[in-house]
Amino acid sequence: MAYRNAMDALGDRTRRAIFEGLRSGPRAVGEIADEVDVSQQAVSQHLAVLDRAGLVEARKEGTRSVYA
Repeated sequence: MAYRNAMDALGDRTRRAIFEGLRSGPRAVGEIADEVDVSQQAVSQHLAVLDRAGLVEARKEGTRSVYA
């Protein structure tokens, strides 16, 4: 599913919670999953949507991806 803009991406409650949680600082996928109580795989999919909408940025730290 393609997301046209940030508002479409933030229309999902879990993505909105992930986005709001990142306001306090960068997090790894596992940390985010613990905070929103969904699987790491689901968090990764939500982060991909947020990334395509231009709402988050990822950087590699070793084998982890850290999102801000």
